[in-house]
Amino acid sequence: MTETEANAAQIEYWNAATGETWADLQERLDTQLEPLGEEAMRALTAKPGERILDVGCGSGQTTLSLAKAVAPGGSVLGVDISRPMLDVARRRSKGDHPTFLEADAQTHPFGSQIFDAAFSRFGVMFFADPVAAFANIRRALKPGGRLTFVCWRRPDENPFMTLPMTAALTFLPQPAPTDPLAPGPFAFADPDRVRNILSQAGFEAIETTPHDRKIGSGDLEQTLAVTQRIGPLGSMLRGYPEQRDKVIDAVREALRPHAGPEGVKLSSASWIVTARAP
Repeated sequence: MTETEANAAQIEYWNAATGETWADLQERLDTQLEPLGEEAMRALTAKPGERILDVGCGSGQTTLSLAKAVAPGGSVLGVDISRPMLDVARRRSKGDHPTFLEADAQTHPFGSQIFDAAFSRFGVMFFADPVAAFANIRRALKPGGRLTFVCWRRPDENPFMTLPMTAALTFLPQPAPTDPLAPGPFAFADPDRVRNILSQAGFEAIETTPHDRKIGSGDLEQTLAVTQRIGPLGSMLRGYPEQRDKVIDAVREALRPHAGPEGVKLSSASWIVTARAP
């Protein structure tokens, strides 16, 4: 199977409107996700001189942070399928230490025993064949190489995602049910599934540690701007433009009680996953 065939649907998705939107909202989304990426990096314990693969690097915030951690003498390769977000990443790096590659980590031939560690901040839940993808990543790790990533737990544990949609459903139809195991943000919500995938892919010493934290993307209006463009709510608003004003007002009122001096903060729930290559 070629690189473009393996994750064709995701490649199309992240290079169309979704990728452009994430690139456009890069600053707000980084504000939201940075604390969770930092927690995963603490678990990774990157060291000066190491070579690290950043999977699903998006707009490059984590790649840049990892590059600082492995300096001097180290290197970081950020890989993603989204050209719009990689364009942002390359502009942010200004030709400094990290490098970026537009490729599918499920199938790209990275080489054998190249990296000391692989890392991902919410970039590994979208593989069409997760076992094959992690086996490919494992082959790129040196013996004893570390894998660390952060992924979402269940939707009902993540009000920062579900609260806006719940408020909007007063004026929008109930979205169609989706396959919980299909590629998507919650594909790794079940820790037993994650451990099984990694074990089948050849990893050892697999641990899934719950992490709970309130996160946000800014003040009330900044949060609203992100909420109405990202995820299922953004998609539904594009399908029902006549309801936009009512939905936005309802979501604003649902978010208002959670606004404080540091902006709107809502609970998030994730797994910090660690493993080792044999």
